[in-house]
Amino acid sequence: MRTIDWVDGAIELVDQTLLPDRLVMLRITTVDDLIDAIRRLAVRGAPALGVAGAFGVVLAEGDREQIARLRAARPTAVNLAWGVDQVTGSADDPLKTALRLRDDDIAACRAMGERGADLVQSLTSGDARIMTICNTGGLACVERGTALGVVQTLHERGRLAEVLALETRPLLQGARLTAWELQRMAAPYRLVVDSAGPYLLTAGVDAVLIGADRVAANGDTANKIGSYALALGAKRAGVPFIVVAPESTIDAATPTGEHIEIEDRGDDEVVTVRGVRLAPEGSRALNPAFDVTPNDLITAIVTEARVITP
Repeated sequence: MRTIDWVDGAIELVDQTLLPDRLVMLRITTVDDLIDAIRRLAVRGAPALGVAGAFGVVLAEGDREQIARLRAARPTAVNLAWGVDQVTGSADDPLKTALRLRDDDIAACRAMGERGADLVQSLTSGDARIMTICNTGGLACVERGTALGVVQTLHERGRLAEVLALETRPLLQGARLTAWELQRMAAPYRLVVDSAGPYLLTAGVDAVLIGADRVAANGDTANKIGSYALALGAKRAGVPFIVVAPESTIDAATPTGEHIEIEDRGDDEVVTVRGVRLAPEGSRALNPAFDVTPNDLITAIVTEARVITP
């Protein structure tokens, strides 16, 4: 299954807001509808956003105002702007370029899975027990995924003991999406509340695998909120903390993590869960969607082309 693709003159993508209850494909024919899908997280995950941005330029048909609004739809994830820029800066036909980026993402995810699995196996003895946060599987890309792509490769090799997947508040991408993908690949897993993650790293976890929404030039990495706490726990417990992301997520124009804009998504996602109010009426929330893990807490960054030690 592909999370996002170009089909008969339009974008088709999985509406991730409806998972795990229903698997529904959206057909996107306008830039406005694509921006809406991006902002409400019907499509999400840095690599998938890069492909969405590329296909969105095709829909824009050269309209610079629409392209600018698309490029800015989510500020933290660098891949969205990267995908837009790759198409607008190419001399080739826009659709041809966008399709090439789609195919490149598929190839990159397979390569990251192999390279990352090799690294995990070199750092651990026996079958690996992995902890992860948010969703980094095929739903975050076109196919297979980044950090969860490594998990899938380990599982296919018969070297995966278990995945401990953080639920990932406030939108529960771990409970809703990662658990759904792990079930589909028949991989052993258990869900963990976010606040238990750092503590559980002291009890037999072999590696933490996360994705990334932006990697600064010095290796500082922005990822789903909660990643920084896992990195601190991993450092204390002596557990390898590994970032898995395509080369396109490394932003040489951002010198350090201090220069990464962190998206605040407002109150509703915190005071409600899937439409059910948790907090008293009128409660306010602080809701950073991402945090930044400094490079000295990161064991390695795995891309399709290399393993980087920050």
